[in-house]
Amino acid sequence: MELRQIKYFIEVAKREHVTEAALALHVAQSAVSRQIFNLEEELGVSLFIREGRNVKLTPIGEIFLGKMQQAVKLIDNARREVEEHLDPEKGTIRIGFPSSLAAYTLPTAISAFREQYPEAKFQLNQGSYPYLIDGVIKGDFNLALIGPVPKREKKVKGRTLFTEKIVALLPQHHPLARKPILKLNDLRDDAFVLFPHGYILREIIMNACGQLGFTPQVAFEGKDIDAIKGLVSAGLGVALIPEITLIDSLPRSTVKIPITEPDVSRTVGVIIPTERVLMPTEKLFYEFLGEFFSILDRYQN
Repeated sequence: MELRQIKYFIEVAKREHVTEAALALHVAQSAVSRQIFNLEEELGVSLFIREGRNVKLTPIGEIFLGKMQQAVKLIDNARREVEEHLDPEKGTIRIGFPSSLAAYTLPTAISAFREQYPEAKFQLNQGSYPYLIDGVIKGDFNLALIGPVPKREKKVKGRTLFTEKIVALLPQHHPLARKPILKLNDLRDDAFVLFPHGYILREIIMNACGQLGFTPQVAFEGKDIDAIKGLVSAGLGVALIPEITLIDSLPRSTVKIPITEPDVSRTVGVIIPTERVLMPTEKLFYEFLGEFFSILDRYQN
């Protein structure tokens, strides 16, 4: 069994089409077909069911695919570790992040890191809270910036970098727009713009409102911080969002007001796997994040 055969097999399984797999691999279709045939001959089983020009994995093919994907990850990681051991300042950092940390937090950290290590490279993966945790567990990436930092996940280790406030974003013509500070209960009768079900920021807001005995009226939902800002800017509701997402500027026709009773906040940090070690360059960035935000916190306070 050769690594080339395995990679051809994975590509065909992913696309369910030999011709498309060959195009993606930049090789002849006959070469892919031959390697798949040789692999099946060696294993003594059929990995695919042929359906005209398309193919579909057999049950044993499904099992084999999962094992081979893990094997290729191990081989790729081993190669990267050797390369980065020779020069950790030139390696690649695979990191996940949510949309709420995309505009300021992550770019600021990467920019500061690359001032010290200009040849370091990054592979960025944006996604929801469960996606980030799952990605670190599965090895799709080895670090993820995340908020809040999970406490009950056994397969990831969390490190808190800072705590940030959740603030109210209101249309500028809202009756409460001139107040210097708001109690959360002041917004009880307002229409809210929230993240959809399954998003952690929605849970934080729902829990805070629940403490006061009310459920917010949801006017609109948006999967992205910028979409939520835009809906508030258009006067379609109020929102509670992390203050850091407003650090550079406010959306047009909106005001930002601190919230009290209760104070609404979240921890922001970085998670890494408990069952794998970080690559040398990733370890360098992980340690840098702790030092960078510690210095930033002392400076801001």
